[in-house]
Amino acid sequence: MNSVTAVPVGKPTKPVSWLVRAFEGFCTSGTSLQAPFLLAVRLYWGFQFAQTGWGKLHHLARVTIFFRSLDIPRPAFSAHCVAGLEFVGGIFLIAGLASRLVGFLLAANMFVAYWTADHAALLSVFSNPGSFYGADPWTFLFASLLILIFGAGYFSLDSAVARRWRKRV
Repeated sequence: MNSVTAVPVGKPTKPVSWLVRAFEGFCTSGTSLQAPFLLAVRLYWGFQFAQTGWGKLHHLARVTIFFRSLDIPRPAFSAHCVAGLEFVGGIFLIAGLASRLVGFLLAANMFVAYWTADHAALLSVFSNPGSFYGADPWTFLFASLLILIFGAGYFSLDSAVARRWRKRV
């Protein structure tokens, strides 16, 4: 039978106490950066999505031809949907409105972009990560996943609506 030695429970010694307080302060400082970071991600990548969507909306014929070359079903319809999703989704990201839903839709869009346009890069995620990270959809996908997982943050319409809703209830 193994015997377990009891660890005395009580106040930590002074150096340990200082270290714990320092670590807690460090964590609090890091946590206070979450909302500004998510705002920066939303503003930058929302603008990037809106800009690419706007470009696609103004060049739908070229996007349709490109989609046709990738054997995407119903390329004209798909071009309209992708252009609209990126443009409107980017604006919603900037505002922080329906952010998790938009993050999900944009992430799905970027997975499809990987699958159709950068299939080799997608399949090399473990064997050649540089190829995966160097592909065009990567940063868009990463930003979409950040918003999907962490939400829009405090500085968003989602947060404002939630605060107002809690006051009414």
